Amino acid sequence: MKRIGLILALTGGLATAALAVQPDEILDDPALESRARELSADLRCLVCRNESIDDSNAPLARDLRLLVRERLVAGDSNDEAMDYIVERYGEYVLLKPTTAGANWLLWAAGPLMLLLAGAVSIPYVRRRSKAPLQNADGLSAAEQARLKELMEE
Repeated sequence: MKRIGLILALTGGLATAALAVQPDEILDDPALESRARELSADLRCLVCRNESIDDSNAPLARDLRLLVRERLVAGDSNDEAMDYIVERYGEYVLLKPTTAGANWLLWAAGPLMLLLAGAVSIPYVRRRSKAPLQNADGLSAAEQARLKELMEE
C-alpha cells in the first residue's frame, strides 16, 4: 500500500512539471524548448489573469505559447520574441511589468499614498491630543433641566 502511495505521489509530481504545455507544442530542440519555457513563464494568460501561459489551459494561452515557439524557431532572440509579443498584446501580457515610462507611477503609487496618509494623519492626531476637552465640567443647568424633562416624557 505504501508503494502505491509513493508511485501516485511521484506520478502526480511529474504531471505538474509538464504544466499546461501540450505534447504537440514541445519543440524538438531542447535548447529552444528551454528558452520557450523561460519566456512563457514571464507571460500572463490574458484569460486567467494572474497565471502564466505555461500554467494555463486556456486556448489563448496555447496560442501565445505557440507564438513564442514560432518566434524562437524563426531565429528571434529572447528579447526580440518578448518585444514582439508585448508590441502585439500590450504590456499587460507581462507578469512582471517594467518600471519604465508611465509604469513608474504605478510602482510608486503605493508608497507615495502611504507617505501622504502619514503626512496628513500625524499632524491631525497631534492636534487632537492637544485640543481641550469640550464640556469637561458636564451639562449646564439648562441642559440638565431639558434632559430631565425629556426623560420624564
